[in-house]
Amino acid sequence: MSRRPEKAYRNLDFISSKAARTIRILSEYVEPETRFAREGIDKVVCFFGSARALSATDAQANLERGKADKADPKELERLEMAVKLSRYYEDARELATLLTNWAREVGRSGRTEKLREPFVLCSGGGPGIMEAANRGASEAQGRSVGLNISLPMEQEPNPHITDELNVEFHYFFMRKLWFVQLSCAVVIFPGGYGTLDELAELLTLIQTERSAPMPVVLYGNEFWDDVLNLDALERWGTITAEDRNLLYRCDTPIEAFDYLKAQLGPELEQQAGS
Repeated sequence: MSRRPEKAYRNLDFISSKAARTIRILSEYVEPETRFAREGIDKVVCFFGSARALSATDAQANLERGKADKADPKELERLEMAVKLSRYYEDARELATLLTNWAREVGRSGRTEKLREPFVLCSGGGPGIMEAANRGASEAQGRSVGLNISLPMEQEPNPHITDELNVEFHYFFMRKLWFVQLSCAVVIFPGGYGTLDELAELLTLIQTERSAPMPVVLYGNEFWDDVLNLDALERWGTITAEDRNLLYRCDTPIEAFDYLKAQLGPELEQQAGS
């Protein structure tokens, strides 16, 4: 008697093959969609920013250690800049707490038990600003999403993500799809290539009306004034003055919170009361 062949969907060699790439891509849409529906997640406020930002405590400790070890000037300069960048970790953490507390208040004011909160915080799931976002939500006893990505350096999910909302992606473009598809607002903190990529892609989708318009907060004037020259883009005619209005710039957690509350509040509170 011949041996019963293995079912295709259980054949890991096939599922991992080039031929099955479409199936793997589809699974990174359907599995998160099923999970978010089960957990009642249809809106998030997404935080983007550097994976390299440390908490103020950790950054300061590293600097003190470097001074004690008499590190060379370039290393000390790097450690001092890390302390400066850590401000944005703490600001992201505070803003995440403010938003989570507000979301829970709106949820509690709803007329139906089904509505737990109108949105939750979302990050890319890793360290730095991503960790700060999930940490701030956790400190407010709220849920938060982590859309992590498998990388050669093995980016580990940070420990503050809600377990049921901790999602791991292989394909960057599927991860990006979920960022935009769920977002009702986005806050862009200082970051590197990945943050610039996410910012440009989001603005392109809104500009071309492939995404619904949403509040986009560019957080940290000192950093962005140094890094992003929108005046030059407008002067060269590659963006318009109206395109610049897609961004709201601010420099404190309370300023960002007040803006987002004003932008999102009327619709969310109407939904809670319906």
